[in-house]
Amino acid sequence: MPYETIIADHQGHIARITLNRPDRLNSFTRAMHSELASALDEAADARVIILTGAGRGFCAGQDLNDRMVAPGEPVDLGATVEESWNPLIRRLASMPQPVIARVNGVAAGAGANIALACDLVVAAKSAKFIQSFAALGLIPDSGGSWHLPRLVGQARALGLALTGEPLPAATAADWGLIWKCVDDDALDPEVDALAAKLASLPPLGLAAIKNIVRTTGSRTLDEELDLQRDEMRRLGFTRDYREGVAAFLEKRPAIFEGR
Repeated sequence: MPYETIIADHQGHIARITLNRPDRLNSFTRAMHSELASALDEAADARVIILTGAGRGFCAGQDLNDRMVAPGEPVDLGATVEESWNPLIRRLASMPQPVIARVNGVAAGAGANIALACDLVVAAKSAKFIQSFAALGLIPDSGGSWHLPRLVGQARALGLALTGEPLPAATAADWGLIWKCVDDDALDPEVDALAAKLASLPPLGLAAIKNIVRTTGSRTLDEELDLQRDEMRRLGFTRDYREGVAAFLEKRPAIFEGR
């Protein structure tokens, strides 16, 4: 379906969604939230999803002009978070497919935290991650206060959140905030190769990896071991596992069906 604020492209097993308001650094409006939700619905049968931004930025978070609120007038930001941002972050985390954030430029505010909510973040060397909330008297929403300390520790999380200093992509990779930083001209080949590799792997296994890693903090070691046993049992009975073993023994490429 045609969209006004995003571009959705689905080729083979890979869905690519581009935030497309480059004149506003792809900042979100209510319409963009709605269109992105629809595009994610349409990508339900994809094995991999790429999320990126058009132009020189990935996403600058919330478009403050979209609220049409006069300066100094109170606004219920909690309603905006509950209606739009929280559902998006929960969805990115819970989708069975791996979601790759292709960060082509600045990722600020909620835009930075959307990227961190994805499963793999590949950023151009010129990209920067900015927790810009403190300057407005706000907190890192859209999962920011949850992801930051878990990814880089409390000291660095507080430094990023309190100062709002831009974090270069290379440093973000060194700190473990993102998966990889590459030269700007290598961004597309890197992301495309990663998406193709993931699309060629057993989708049920990838979904299980995503789920168990993302939820591991809520379990004890004993509970984790029990879940590992149960998941290995379940996955061991799949057709894809049998195909993977057969392909290995026969020295041929495997063809996985997600069954």
